[in-house]
Amino acid sequence: MRGFRKLAQATSLVAFIYGSGYAVAGPADPSKFEPVQYEPQKVLYDWNYATPHEGLRALGYIKNHIKAMEEFGDLENSDFVIVAHGNDLHALSRLNSEAFPDAYDQLKELSDLGVKIHVCRNAAKGRGYEPDEFYDMITVVPAAVIDIAKYQNMGYSYMYPALHPRMTREEDIIPQYPEVTMDE
Repeated sequence: MRGFRKLAQATSLVAFIYGSGYAVAGPADPSKFEPVQYEPQKVLYDWNYATPHEGLRALGYIKNHIKAMEEFGDLENSDFVIVAHGNDLHALSRLNSEAFPDAYDQLKELSDLGVKIHVCRNAAKGRGYEPDEFYDMITVVPAAVIDIAKYQNMGYSYMYPALHPRMTREEDIIPQYPEVTMDE
């Protein structure tokens, strides 16, 4: 009797799944894209990179974040803050404009979009800079640790963008895994 009851339950479940419109997916079925609309965001980006070039490269994370919020969220009421306290801050100093010729334009673009850019005075001093030796859109704050804590206390999401080499399917995955084809 128990076996019959379990078989009846299983049959009912299968009938429910197929009859109710639920799809039974498999490994070849495509993923879905859900264009969610996001609420305003308050985001703190912690910049502590080993080189100035890494800091400039990481600006792409914020650019992508802003682009996504323009398309899928409330950018107008969102707030973005960078707190720089690593070797990345060399690229933020106007004294190094010849070494990092594109830095000012990249920072200005973000600043014009409302991104606040802070540099830690302690980190700057330890690297040989005075507070007035950074670009005009930058605010030097007493210490990164208290600035980061301030924004976290205000409910900002904490982001620390990790940098990794970008891999593509065509140039990296397919040559490494010949069983993968270009069919899809």
